[in-house]
Amino acid sequence: MREDFIKAMNFRHACKVFDESKKICSEDINYILEAGRKSPSSFGLEGWKFLVITNEELKQTLRPLCWNQVQITSCSHLVVVLADIWGAKVQSGKPRAMLGRRDMSKEQLDGYIELYANHLKDTLSSNEKILSWTAKQTYIAAGNMMTAAAFVGIDSCPIEGFEKKKVEEILGIDADKYQVSLLLPFGYRLNEQSTQLRLDFEEVVEFID
Repeated sequence: MREDFIKAMNFRHACKVFDESKKICSEDINYILEAGRKSPSSFGLEGWKFLVITNEELKQTLRPLCWNQVQITSCSHLVVVLADIWGAKVQSGKPRAMLGRRDMSKEQLDGYIELYANHLKDTLSSNEKILSWTAKQTYIAAGNMMTAAAFVGIDSCPIEGFEKKKVEEILGIDADKYQVSLLLPFGYRLNEQSTQLRLDFEEVVEFID
């Protein structure tokens, strides 16, 4: 099992061009998205949403807003990862609903909500700060989705280069509710994988006894 996981990590790379003739089957894309859904998040809020785009015309419309990167149109499935803005706020009711899934008394739940509100008082003070926090959570989900994809032989490429407000406008996203965190194209590589370059283990790991 360890070897299988490392094999997937070695397989994964930022695929620059996908084979447009190859499409991901429903079973595999759902497997990838499930890895995102099952990902950990701060306070267990699951502060994300995944928009899965297969419409070719829409991908063509988005591409110029994404630095004209060919991955946007050559991929099989384009996953737009959204960070939850409104749902992070106490007044949305989501924190109470999510925390309330655990078996606890009303008093305990009230205490957790108070802890949540106080601990994140500054973070929750503006949409911009909420995005900074919830976007971090989406990257955990994105990483898991990319690894899950690699595990079944599917390529990906995380994309941060895009005109955020224009992409949100095209997709009809209410920025008070959700905002785009990153774009994740999935598909099958057209070209041979480039050499994976990484720092040595000893350069990035330090054990403190």
